[in-house]
Amino acid sequence: MSDEMDELDLMGPVDYLVLEFPGSRMTGEGLPMLLDLVDRGIIRILDLAFVTKGTDGSVAGIAITDLDADGELDVAVFEGARSGLVDDDDLAEAGSVLEPGNSAGVLVYENLWAAPLARELRRGGAQMVASGRIPVQALLASIEAAEAQSPQATA
Repeated sequence: MSDEMDELDLMGPVDYLVLEFPGSRMTGEGLPMLLDLVDRGIIRILDLAFVTKGTDGSVAGIAITDLDADGELDVAVFEGARSGLVDDDDLAEAGSVLEPGNSAGVLVYENLWAAPLARELRRGGAQMVASGRIPVQALLASIEAAEAQSPQATA
């Protein structure tokens, strides 16, 4: 088995997020938490890229710099986070879901916390056949709908 295949066998599940910033306002909030997750070995950033959608609908990548213009290079610590998993087509697709005038961060990360479990399951012959995420907004809507239908809600 090649070294690359050995490394893949040791990896945890890989996820991605596209985080939209209305009005392209990136405040840097949340960045300390992201750094903490990396520092504690919970996740490993594989790719971090930024994209913006103009008011005319055009989509363009944004360089990793001082995105909130406060004089501190907020995400520059992740400047080298380019595994090659995110390409121009991915950025265009991410940009297509943005509202005009907004920007987004595209984050691809490995769940290091799950790597030992995933490795053992693969060794036992298991394979991932489906995965997904439920957005918090969908959970809240589901809870509200269930509460509205409960007998206590009508009493």
